[in-house]
Amino acid sequence: MTEYAHPEVLVDTAWVEAHGSDANVRVLEVDEDVLLYEQGHVPGAVKLDWHTELQRSDIRDFVDESGFAELMMHKGVSNDATVVLYGDKSNWWAAYAFWFFKYNGHADVRLMNGGRQKWVAEKRRLEQGHPKVALGSYAVPYRDASIRAFAGDVLRHILAVREGRGALVDVRSPQEYTGEKLHMPEYPQEGALRGGHIPGAANIPWARAVEDDGTFRSAEQLADLYGSRGVSRDKDVVAYCRIAERSSHTWFVLKYLLGYPRVRNYDGSWTEWGNLVGAPIHQGDQP
Repeated sequence: MTEYAHPEVLVDTAWVEAHGSDANVRVLEVDEDVLLYEQGHVPGAVKLDWHTELQRSDIRDFVDESGFAELMMHKGVSNDATVVLYGDKSNWWAAYAFWFFKYNGHADVRLMNGGRQKWVAEKRRLEQGHPKVALGSYAVPYRDASIRAFAGDVLRHILAVREGRGALVDVRSPQEYTGEKLHMPEYPQEGALRGGHIPGAANIPWARAVEDDGTFRSAEQLADLYGSRGVSRDKDVVAYCRIAERSSHTWFVLKYLLGYPRVRNYDGSWTEWGNLVGAPIHQGDQP
């Protein structure tokens, strides 16, 4: 993993097994399938529910600074803690949580490379139940607005893409990108009135960045994957998907594994854009 621009943000399963119980390490499991944790988890890991704990349904936005600080306190996380995140789907939601931790200014956050599937495949020990943790001491130092894009930012970014100064990455499946697949029955809460993609976006599905075991591909492979589609480190880059979990994964790859200096995650993504009055779309397989 030393080939990556920031190898310090990745740890392997052996590291977690050896250091997961260290006093200053807090391991958090973040799954799409929120029932997996109860079936068995990395020893000592604490459950983080992306749907109920990171978001406020009344305003359709994230918890604010005080809400995040209180959440961290109850998870046993302090400001100086090394937070290790992992989950199912090759770390979809773990990457989403990583992005949100960085948005809230947490200094030391890492992903367990390969996620839950690699831990299970290696037959490492799982435990059940919720571990008791001492309360943490937490205050959000700042919110990093440079890594988040809103709809208005994306609308302006389309011009940067046209002028060659920016890049848009649609990390969804080709069927979602073209507009062929409008509704996803397995995700009824993520519906949109229109199918297609944001004009100028390159379609690079998130899964192309990982191996079959859920670990990230080499830096050379990743650089070729994105660079060959015009998503280069000299550009301002915005990534999106449907509700931002897959695009968080791509954001992590671009910013931390490849070291792109300017990468934002559009967390409103297609669930917002596809329903937004006045937002342009394009259908078909061309940007």
